[in-house]
Amino acid sequence: MRDFSSSADHALLLLGRLDGRLCNSPAADIWLARARLRGAAALAGCAGVPVSVADLQNWICGRTPPPRHSEGLNDPLSVAALFHFALSAADGHDAIARATLNVSRTLLDDRKEADLWAPEDLVRFGPAWRTARMLVEAPYPVASFQAVAQRLIDARASLEEPAAEGPLVTTADGRQWRVEPKRFDKGWILACHLPGALAAAGLSLRQLPMLVDLPRFLPEDAGLLAERIAAMVARQARMGLAELDRLEARLARLPAVAGVTRRSKAPLLMRLQLAYPGLGKTAVARLLGISHQGATKLLAQVQGLTERE
Repeated sequence: MRDFSSSADHALLLLGRLDGRLCNSPAADIWLARARLRGAAALAGCAGVPVSVADLQNWICGRTPPPRHSEGLNDPLSVAALFHFALSAADGHDAIARATLNVSRTLLDDRKEADLWAPEDLVRFGPAWRTARMLVEAPYPVASFQAVAQRLIDARASLEEPAAEGPLVTTADGRQWRVEPKRFDKGWILACHLPGALAAAGLSLRQLPMLVDLPRFLPEDAGLLAERIAAMVARQARMGLAELDRLEARLARLPAVAGVTRRSKAPLLMRLQLAYPGLGKTAVARLLGISHQGATKLLAQVQGLTERE
């Protein structure tokens, strides 16, 4: 008997419940900011450059350079480039998405970071990223996981590079062999656009950036891939609902905790800290448009209020 939690109907039920909650939730912007980081971390694992959400938070908050920037030279791409592609996949399809993306880019501009740390990856993967977006987000004849799965399989075939012979190497003793050309896995690019595909197919109201946890190597059978997508959607939607509950509960306590004037920026900073834990004074000053001294005082005030909670 098939597990009901993996069925398409149950996945759509959970996805619809999450969509509906986000439409009216006071924590929707915070949830979306955190979901972007979870989605980017999942994509990094799919691309073969595993990083954690904490690694991304440290980078965004200015505590560290991009994750893995100083590790070996065998990574298929830079995390800076992957993060830029992940954020740009849903770059403003609704007002909340645009607002949260603007906040994220105020903290750390992914476009500039990719230009600085990974310009060659932008050239190498940019055309395939744009092609995949056009293919998987085109209109769908029917709203189903099967249709999305088949579109992903077809898009993967379009992204495959034609076979080419590698260079012929001759050794000092006259022996020759042909070196296989380096090929880059592009499955993560398709996963990057899966939230857009689900929205384009009418299965979700908006692009939900954590719905990218696809297997690194997609199966050839559309039915099997559809089952895996449904299982992933059910799992991520369930986790998303639980996190939304936690965020709304924490937000409900903020007015009581922050016994401050209406003009105070403390409640806003508390919201930002929920979205991006560990903000420093430089990041706070940039986000709120205040001086470093003002940011230091505000951080101390919020810390004091939080400790009394």
